Amino acid sequence: MKFPEGFVWGAASSGPQSEGNFNKIHQNVFDYWYATEPGEFFQGVGPDLTSNFYNDYPNDLQLMKKAGIKALRLSIQWSRLIQDFETGTVNQAGADFYRRLFATMKATGIEPYVTLFHFDMPADLQHQYGGWQSKHVVSLFEKYAKEAFKLYGNQINHWFTFNEPKVILDGQYLYQFHYPKIVDGPSAVQVAFNINLASAKAIAAFHQINTNVGATIGMILNLTPAYAASEKPCDKEAARIAELWTNDLFLQPAIRGTFPSSLVDLLKSDHVLWNATGAELDLIANNQIDELGVNYYHPFRVEAPDVSPKSLQDWMPDIYFKEYQMPGRIENVDRGWEIYPKALYDIAISIKERFGNIPWFVSENGMGVSREDRFMDDYGMVHDDYRIDFMHDHLVELFRGIKAGSNCHGYFAWTAIDNWSWKNAYRNRYGLIRNNIHTQEKTLKKSAYWFNQLSHQNILPPTNFKLP
Repeated sequence: MKFPEGFVWGAASSGPQSEGNFNKIHQNVFDYWYATEPGEFFQGVGPDLTSNFYNDYPNDLQLMKKAGIKALRLSIQWSRLIQDFETGTVNQAGADFYRRLFATMKATGIEPYVTLFHFDMPADLQHQYGGWQSKHVVSLFEKYAKEAFKLYGNQINHWFTFNEPKVILDGQYLYQFHYPKIVDGPSAVQVAFNINLASAKAIAAFHQINTNVGATIGMILNLTPAYAASEKPCDKEAARIAELWTNDLFLQPAIRGTFPSSLVDLLKSDHVLWNATGAELDLIANNQIDELGVNYYHPFRVEAPDVSPKSLQDWMPDIYFKEYQMPGRIENVDRGWEIYPKALYDIAISIKERFGNIPWFVSENGMGVSREDRFMDDYGMVHDDYRIDFMHDHLVELFRGIKAGSNCHGYFAWTAIDNWSWKNAYRNRYGLIRNNIHTQEKTLKKSAYWFNQLSHQNILPPTNFKLP
């Protein structure tokens, strides 16, 4: 299976999961949450050090190069770059760090793909204004984005406004796995609109400021088709609504500039539709993404809810659908996620047929397991054949989608080096490169050698890959 010429082989990470808090002048919400409730985090491990990328990046990038990583998706931390959120004044130390980092990446031969927001709302803005519930924060994000474009426009060819906005809704405003752990369905609806608005404002600013010919701006969405548990009409209706909420709520505004009319009608009939002005809707309509990043890990299977949505209950999106666990599924038991590679083919075809075949790439895909040391040999090498199998099987389906005409131009593994994963900390390891978090010694896993061959030959290696 030979991938198209110029296909990009990369890896993904984020600032708050890799840099550590060195020389940061503001806390983000995870810094604050760990400072106030450290017991919420696996084994009490917080974001202070993470993978020490702030200090180790020259050596880390050399290791990534040995793993065949030719592009790295990472993020700027709002709380590191900006000194004064209200004015958008830059913190010079933070600005200098990212400039050095991007220059070193280029010198190493690793192309930066830069995301502006990766779950890391500054804690001050969360506490003072309610974070993404506030349109004032949307305006402050626009100021931050403008400064980033001015500072690094000559270094960066690929920009992205947000990473996985649906996780912001789920974690912070619906299901309590990210701070501030609010359960408020109507607020989540408003947050969804405000994030779409913030993305559009950043895109407008990019086109106003950017002078780097050929540079693009996009959005990173975690996508999966909503699969009905059966052919029953009630299950298929649950899947239809789940698709609207889970995927199209961000996908359609980003690509078409409009919200799904049937979702708008549903939210309006439930009296939970967002507050929006005509000018804001026009802004979204006139500022679409150039390329799409797709994060995919597991399928989303749904069935009809046990209780009718007409029942007297607080509004939540899942009054219309219930998550369904497929009997006999193959599962990453450590994470509780079904492994279903075919969804990547279905995503490829959906983008082609429903969204104008926009240029896109797989911006995250990977498998993390617990207690990975159990697969280490006497020489310290982690033999992560399960990760090789996972990537191989997903790439087979992606290849099928490309052959069917889907406009996919890259695949980024999650992640390059084992990194800190929010409240799960280092419970599950996802890296092609192992990180001993006690010594910060970093070594290539077997999957890194497999990925290196894949990257340099542009041909899918077999799963029974032999180390050189």
